[in-house]
Amino acid sequence: MNYIPIPMKKIGPVKIIGKEFNIEVLVPLATFETTIYASAQRGARATYNAGGINCILIYDSMSRSICMEAKNAMSAIQIKYEIEKSYNIISMIISSTSSFASLESMQIKQIGSILYIRINIKTGNASGHNMVTKAADALIIWLLEKYSKLKYISVSGNFCTDKKVSAVNPLFGRGKSVIADIIIPDILCQKILRTNAKKIVDLNIKKNLLGSIQAGSLLTANAHYANLLLATYLATGQDAANIVEGSQGITYAKCDKKNLYFSVNIPNIIVGTVGHGKDHSFIKKNLLELGCLEKNHSYLNSRKLAIIIAATVLCGELSLLASLTNIGELMKAHQFFERRNK
Repeated sequence: MNYIPIPMKKIGPVKIIGKEFNIEVLVPLATFETTIYASAQRGARATYNAGGINCILIYDSMSRSICMEAKNAMSAIQIKYEIEKSYNIISMIISSTSSFASLESMQIKQIGSILYIRINIKTGNASGHNMVTKAADALIIWLLEKYSKLKYISVSGNFCTDKKVSAVNPLFGRGKSVIADIIIPDILCQKILRTNAKKIVDLNIKKNLLGSIQAGSLLTANAHYANLLLATYLATGQDAANIVEGSQGITYAKCDKKNLYFSVNIPNIIVGTVGHGKDHSFIKKNLLELGCLEKNHSYLNSRKLAIIIAATVLCGELSLLASLTNIGELMKAHQFFERRNK
């Protein structure tokens, strides 16, 4: 197997405070867009001096939607009601497929005679792509045995939704949903970010919120979550294609007296600390240094990684918005860092 070298640099320390973790970490970023390093570093410096980033993980499960078809709409809706009443049985079926899998919730939608059954399961420290598919396969077998007139269409019916922009993922979450926020004194905005709280709030409204509405964006309003997600995903052995749904999120900012309240809301961080892609030595080294390979943690390692990534996204988002409040600063930064690295 051949490997493509990707530039990697650590930024930080990123200081994180919250109910689950209080940590300071140097975060590895792997990207060809080298200006990301300096930008995220500036955000990390500002947030560190402000006392750290508050992070809360509010949802944690991976989804898969199976697609089945009945004879007609009436038959489909009757089966739908019966499936909903069989939640406990379905939960046991899913738990039998893995020592870590457990049913978190289920949504069922119908189009004519077709049923889309979206199962959401906890997957421990794995991102859960394979685990949830295995659980879905077991559910399909049970459904076909129980309902002779039900026909299999697909183990993935796009109501998941995997690696595609949709409304269902931001609404219900897919992977780990994290909110990160912070209050930054205006004096730090001026000293480190070379702007002020009022300018950042105004820009966030007119660029991220109104601009995204004008563009027809779907349940998302941010400047560049994808940049930081890609860089952290590549550095920690994740399936980078999941930045498609991962980049859907909303940045919120307001003035708290003269200070800046700033938050990122990311409902679809899909990461794991075990499984496919984590066997490379450089990935293991990065995860180890982040404190995400602790033994006897059946799920905390992946939660910690998601929280670290959310905090890193906040650092990058904050710094870019600060830069955009000043005419010409973005272009000057790109010219400086990209030419310097040649």
